[in-house]
Amino acid sequence: MGRVLTALRVGDFRLLWAARTVSVFGTWLLVVAVPAHVFRLTGSLMATGVALAAEFLPPVLLGPVAGVLVDRWDRRRVMLAADVLRAAAVALLLLARDPGDLWLVYVALVIESTGTVVFRPAAQAHTPVVVGTGTALSGANALNSLSDGVARLVGAPLGGALMILVGFHALVLADVVSYLVSAGLIALMSKRPRGNKTGGVGRELAEGLAFLRSERTASSLLVVSTVFLTANASLSALLVPFGITTLGGSAAVGLVLSGLGVGFLLGAPLSRSLVDRLPTGPLLAGALVATSAGSVLLFSSGELTYALPTAVLIGLSGSAVLTVTQTAVQRVTPTEVLGRVSAVLFTGEAVATFVGALTGPALAEITSPRTAAHVACAVTLIAAVYARSTPSVHQSFAR
Repeated sequence: MGRVLTALRVGDFRLLWAARTVSVFGTWLLVVAVPAHVFRLTGSLMATGVALAAEFLPPVLLGPVAGVLVDRWDRRRVMLAADVLRAAAVALLLLARDPGDLWLVYVALVIESTGTVVFRPAAQAHTPVVVGTGTALSGANALNSLSDGVARLVGAPLGGALMILVGFHALVLADVVSYLVSAGLIALMSKRPRGNKTGGVGRELAEGLAFLRSERTASSLLVVSTVFLTANASLSALLVPFGITTLGGSAAVGLVLSGLGVGFLLGAPLSRSLVDRLPTGPLLAGALVATSAGSVLLFSSGELTYALPTAVLIGLSGSAVLTVTQTAVQRVTPTEVLGRVSAVLFTGEAVATFVGALTGPALAEITSPRTAAHVACAVTLIAAVYARSTPSVHQSFAR
């Protein structure tokens, strides 16, 4: 764990990590609260589903363009503006008080997601600028995974509980404050001016795509990440109904999700240690195989006693997949195009999540939830086979 904290010695990273952690936690407070509020207003499952789908639209449509802007402008200012935009968007939810105001919820979610589409590649591209590409970078990514794991473990359940105790609008205000605090922390970071580019957006986007085509490691990781996240989204969509019908109800689902969060937390320091010592391809392939095996065991179990340890395994190996992928991409990509490359990865993530969330349940309707889950696990193994041939980068960059 001591080596994981190396990145925190860098003042700008401390500010960036704190800003990201605060805003992510605020967002997770509303993960349960927003769909619950929409359902309370309308009583419609369709309206609730549209609220969830609204968040996928900006990443799919704007992701690559956002990457161009991130590489063109001062990334610190981009993140600052994105936080202010997200705070203003979330504040619109305070005005949604009856079914006629539902459109405000959709507008708020689309605008908030747009801000996130810009913030995420900016933060990812700025991280190696402030900590370098050596061991501090893998430590930084592990810390981000750690904070994400805590947010997943605590944020959504806490948000659901607080909604009962203090109400929806208090949670909205908490999320607004989280974005404003994040903006304040970003503002304290050192200015690192970037020359504003004047070329066309299309040309700069083409440059980023050309780099992806020419850089085998980055392009391989894009394919692996997209395939894995499609399968993962299918499994996530199947988990809740499987838990309710097989493991004992919604309380059991909550425990399984907590197990995933615990695994995510354990995986952060472990992956930080391994990513600097082992070849990228075999390490990533091994993590994907472990994720697939854990998922097979989870969806084959009929009791919570067996499901919980497998959930921890899935969270641990899944955390490793994300950390290894992110670190490798940052190390092989020049900072001048890292925003565009990161945005393409995030766009692939959004498309994969959307497709996986639809195909998993659709296949389950035709066959069975277990069969659909096993198909998703097989797809994860295909990603593992492809990942095995990914060129290694740790020897050149572990300095």
